Amino acid sequence: MKIKLEEIIIAPGRSFKLFSPSLRHHFYWHFHPEIELVYVEALSGIRHVGQHISSYVASDLVLIGPNVPHLNFDYGLEVDYKQIVLQLKPDFLPSLVNPTAEFAAIAALMERSYKGLSFHGSTKEAVVTRLRALQEKDAFSSLLGVLDIFQILAHSEEVEVLNQDDTTVKWLLNDKVRMGTIYDYVSENYDKAPDVNVVAEKVHLSTAAFCRYFKRQTNMTFTDFLNQYRISQAKNLLLQGKSAAEVCYEVGFESTSYFNKLFKTLAGQTPAVFKRMHQHQ
Repeated sequence: MKIKLEEIIIAPGRSFKLFSPSLRHHFYWHFHPEIELVYVEALSGIRHVGQHISSYVASDLVLIGPNVPHLNFDYGLEVDYKQIVLQLKPDFLPSLVNPTAEFAAIAALMERSYKGLSFHGSTKEAVVTRLRALQEKDAFSSLLGVLDIFQILAHSEEVEVLNQDDTTVKWLLNDKVRMGTIYDYVSENYDKAPDVNVVAEKVHLSTAAFCRYFKRQTNMTFTDFLNQYRISQAKNLLLQGKSAAEVCYEVGFESTSYFNKLFKTLAGQTPAVFKRMHQHQ
């Protein structure tokens, strides 16, 4: 599965697109020149932006810069969810904010967006309220609303930088090997016994070369990636009411003690505490 260039069509007379996509059954590893702001509300899901792979709980608000590869945030969700996506024409914000001194903070935000930015706290609450309101506004009022949203993001300190380096698509396209192929293999086999030798063969590398490539691309080993993916899936299952013992074997672990230990290492709490804290939010 290769990375895809998404062609985004924005309506005539508009500088942006606001919609609620639903792609939960599709692995959509893609990029586009448009700046994108994504809000997703779900029990738990996977966040894969550039080289950053992690999970979110309850909701996520992420700003993704132009040409940064990312996976659809609703991939693999088996429960109800809500999603709002705001996509801006590539030249819209730069042509507006770069020459204008009053928009210096937004211009700086655009420069940082190449690393992927996740917002939380009161910033997320304020922006989500405004995103929902945009759907009811006329063209000019919604334009002002978009600027208001980016002004809030630009001045927020409630932000996590997802990647250490520029993760625009050039780092991916310079390689013949596609992360999508690897991700697809893991998503189909994480609950069985994924074999690093098999996935290396799928991307036409020796096992040793694949391990070096994967570590360079993601800053983690294939085993670490697999474990993180399994724990992300475990969170979803726990929030659906299953016990830790059931979840342990369902996501591919053979030892409940090892599962509990790894879950606490990656999630910061035991499966039981995680379930108790988030199941009824």
